[in-house]
Amino acid sequence: MTDDASARYKRHRFPAEIIAHAVWLYYRFPLSLRDIEDLLAERGIAVSFQTVSDWTTKFGLKFAHQLKRRSIGNFADKWHLDEMVVSIKGKKYWLWRAVDANGYVLDALLQSRRNKGAALRLMRKLLKSQVVAPRVMVTDKLRSYSAAKREIMLGIEHRSHKGLNNLAENSHLPVRRRERRMMRFKSAGQCQRFVSTHGQIANLFQLHRKHLNAADHRQLRALASATWREIALPIQA
Repeated sequence: MTDDASARYKRHRFPAEIIAHAVWLYYRFPLSLRDIEDLLAERGIAVSFQTVSDWTTKFGLKFAHQLKRRSIGNFADKWHLDEMVVSIKGKKYWLWRAVDANGYVLDALLQSRRNKGAALRLMRKLLKSQVVAPRVMVTDKLRSYSAAKREIMLGIEHRSHKGLNNLAENSHLPVRRRERRMMRFKSAGQCQRFVSTHGQIANLFQLHRKHLNAADHRQLRALASATWREIALPIQA
């Protein structure tokens, strides 16, 4: 790493490689902060789980934003939208999510409502971040989607059937696993930060292994790792 890139981490006691690796471990695998503390300690790196938490909060979204900018225009034109309930401190929220036809996460938005207004906010966020509109939108039978689509996506084909939307429903599973590992999200802000970061990093390392032979899988995994290093190491702290 160049001296200039190293200088961007000058306020941190640990080098960029260790910080980026800790953030990668947290969002790439279903590990707790204490798990990561132990893994780093095994390598002779004495860092507390509170410091790892600070790193994931400070750097995670920055990495995710860069990955998201790189992915614009590379997703399929068929979008699957769905929502799942999240309980935070006894209050019910709805996590709205959109994935493309290949299972890549387009965006996720935590909201307190499950109505037309919430569906509109998700669609506007998607159109702004993806730049182009989809060819097809697939949802379950929640009528809020149809009402919102009539306002901003009139020319888009809409398929409303629960059985067609397994991609979006399955995309909730990794977040459910992490929610259990964290013993629930502590606040709405924490949940939104986590899903916004987790989805983009998961996209980078989603290689559809069952469709690849071993050599192709290793090559794509190496490319994903190279992209991660390019994104993470030179970032401005």
